[in-house]
Amino acid sequence: MKVPDILNSTKKTLVSFEILPPLKGHSIESIYKALDPLMEFKPPYINVTYHQEEAVYKKHASGLLEKRIIRKRPGTVAISAALQYKFGVEVVPHIICGGFTKEETENALIELNFLGIHNLLAIRGDADKNTRMFVPEEHGHPHALGLVKQITDLNKGIYLDEEIENKTRSSFSVGVAGYPEKHMEAPNMASDLDFLKQKIEAGAEYIVTQMFYENKHYFNFVKRCRDAGIQVPIIPGIKPISIANHLNIIPKTFHVEIPEALEKEIKQCANNDAVRQVGTEWAIMQSKELINAGVPVIHYYTMGKSDNIENICKNIF
Repeated sequence: MKVPDILNSTKKTLVSFEILPPLKGHSIESIYKALDPLMEFKPPYINVTYHQEEAVYKKHASGLLEKRIIRKRPGTVAISAALQYKFGVEVVPHIICGGFTKEETENALIELNFLGIHNLLAIRGDADKNTRMFVPEEHGHPHALGLVKQITDLNKGIYLDEEIENKTRSSFSVGVAGYPEKHMEAPNMASDLDFLKQKIEAGAEYIVTQMFYENKHYFNFVKRCRDAGIQVPIIPGIKPISIANHLNIIPKTFHVEIPEALEKEIKQCANNDAVRQVGTEWAIMQSKELINAGVPVIHYYTMGKSDNIENICKNIF
């Protein structure tokens, strides 16, 4: 079932989860272990993130640095297929611009279509950690807009090679990311919404938001989207704070605001167990308000951990 069909047919708020592939060398069993206790909440779909290659530097005994290109978390497509088979649930692998040429993107889409995976989340991908700039592959997409267009073109039977005969059309539904507090690289919210609207006009069918810790950011974002003519479903994303250092990491990495009241509570915690409890209670509070507002789905960023997400869901679903 396609995600838009799920969103349009539900009469109550559903729950979805986002997981990370395990680190290279680790077992898929860690994914199963994290998801097993969450399946009782009957998520209609599960997102699986994609992590592009990155440069790392290994120092040798001689003092010389060797540059290596590695992918720390491979396996997105295989994990997606495995979850679909094991749990009988729809999966939404992320497909990104970074690290892919358009030809490689097309090949990946063909493989996903062959596997019967028909839901995708199209995102640009992160900027380089060293330069803090996003550099697309040569003949790749610089923005998610181009990626959305390529996916919807394939749905129409439009391939890069125009000479292919008897072309098979793919059957993808594609979602995109939205930023209630503005994408960090956007000069202002108006330009960010304009770019988001272009992705919807190109064929994206729903939006999943970046995490936020004050629901007013989500409600304001939805209103601004509607005022801009964006009418697709907008799914709120929730990530509970679980360690004290999230007060530094999350604003710096994702450019989101931590409310003063939440920050104060966390700073009063004696240890990370207490922080985890505070973060869980805050997410429960957010979730209850979102449910009362009638959102179709709440999307939880699990980061491969399930105990705090399980506690949240037990309190509200």
